[in-house]
Amino acid sequence: MFRIGYRTLKTAIGTALAISLAQIVGLNNFASAGIITILCIQVTKKRSLRTSWDRLIACLTAMGFSAAFFELLGYNPLVIGLMLLLFIPVTVLLRVQGGVVTSSVIILHFYSSSHITWSVVYNEILLIVIGIGVALLMNLYMPSVDNKLMSYQEQIEDNFHAIFKEIVHYLRTNEMVWTGQEITETSTLLNEAKSLASKELENRFLRNEDIFYVYFRMRQKQFDIIERLLPLVSSIPATIEPGNKVADFIEELSEHIHPYNTAYVYLDKLAVLRDEFRDMELPKTREEFEIRAALLQLLNELEQYLTIKDAFRGFPSHKTRIKPKLQVKTKEKA
Repeated sequence: MFRIGYRTLKTAIGTALAISLAQIVGLNNFASAGIITILCIQVTKKRSLRTSWDRLIACLTAMGFSAAFFELLGYNPLVIGLMLLLFIPVTVLLRVQGGVVTSSVIILHFYSSSHITWSVVYNEILLIVIGIGVALLMNLYMPSVDNKLMSYQEQIEDNFHAIFKEIVHYLRTNEMVWTGQEITETSTLLNEAKSLASKELENRFLRNEDIFYVYFRMRQKQFDIIERLLPLVSSIPATIEPGNKVADFIEELSEHIHPYNTAYVYLDKLAVLRDEFRDMELPKTREEFEIRAALLQLLNELEQYLTIKDAFRGFPSHKTRIKPKLQVKTKEKA
């Protein structure tokens, strides 16, 4: 389906605006202002600022090179080639090589003028200012992707819930009828969510606005633990009473998967469960011993899972769509 993206719309409007302004001011080569705008409009604010800065420094450097080479060596195509042999490494040294294309346009303008005067320099500076200025203006507003990120958050948490439910079912019945589709789906969702959150982070300038980026990284670490849990759970050959206790704990945990920070509650309950394990009679058979050992290892992994969440400061209420049954008192973090 034919679709015009937001960046495409900004590029079209910005290019027309830059050329119009340059033409109104009466600049020579006014169309070049549009080219500069096209090159400076990027997908994020930070990237646009960085690109604009690179092009500004590269263009100013190119003006200095042009004045030196053309006035000293003449206006000749060979001089352009010689100049680029030195100019491009300099932009790499200055880490502004992204501005080579834009600055090459400026170099060719100087070459076409056949003589460098203050009016020519003034003309090129205004072209640069208008082109970069319009691009920055177009990138001042970026559409929010919070709703999309919250959708990823909900889907990932729902999948975590489903996975834990399957673990509970196996611990209680020792039956495995699960297809495991949530594992593959969650891995894909996390990759997409982290990519989008990283992109959104480049549109923010305050440290406290990185909540989604931190959140999805936290969920990725938890998911890595969940993937380690599955073969451990499937290695348990039979159902015993301690397994039911662990299943009860995981079931309660699965009902409280949300973006707030209440992990401390379940870390306390996990500590109580460990104490109960210590007070149990020693295993009487080798199989019971192996099952008990696997369950203890399962608790260790769950402790890591909860510790990762406990380090997360939690979502502000306006950054999440939380289900009514999951409304809980959150832990205040310093």
